[in-house]
Amino acid sequence: MAAAAGVVRVGQVLLVIGLAVWTWQFAAASMGSAMNSILHVPNLVFHEAGHVLFGFLGRFMAVLGGSLLQVLVPVTLGVAFLRQRDQFGAAVCLWWAGQNLLDLAPYIADARRLRLPLLGGRTGAEVEGHDWEYLLTEMGWLHLDETAGLASYRLGLAVMIGALIWAAVRIVRQRSAAAPVEG
Repeated sequence: MAAAAGVVRVGQVLLVIGLAVWTWQFAAASMGSAMNSILHVPNLVFHEAGHVLFGFLGRFMAVLGGSLLQVLVPVTLGVAFLRQRDQFGAAVCLWWAGQNLLDLAPYIADARRLRLPLLGGRTGAEVEGHDWEYLLTEMGWLHLDETAGLASYRLGLAVMIGALIWAAVRIVRQRSAAAPVEG
């Protein structure tokens, strides 16, 4: 049993190291780098599903629902891990939620420029806008698109770093709890 726990601990350490390297790469690159990540595709699936899921609550919520579900899926999974008393799993899900905020940041910041290619390959300017152009216009905050995008980016990095610290603390505490008491 101790050998299995050791293997799990090594896997956790390697995962935290990998996520830390990935976080560093996101932080060192441009704000749009998360959209080029392998995680962008599954994030996009949840984003598009959010439009459908929240669609019955009116146009504003249908549009917001894409970004909302994209962040809520990892948060919900994290809560499920917490309910199972798995703080490490919850920390990894929190990291993913932060990564989703990074993924959304360039989309938010593009609300006035409308230059980002959308799902169909055309830009927001070519298809009469996109989600965040609509949302920020409706709220009267279109002029804050770049500020909001940067805030999403910075918050995402902070969440990712906090999640990594939480995961590392859990690994250390698990090791301390498993260490034999000398007497």
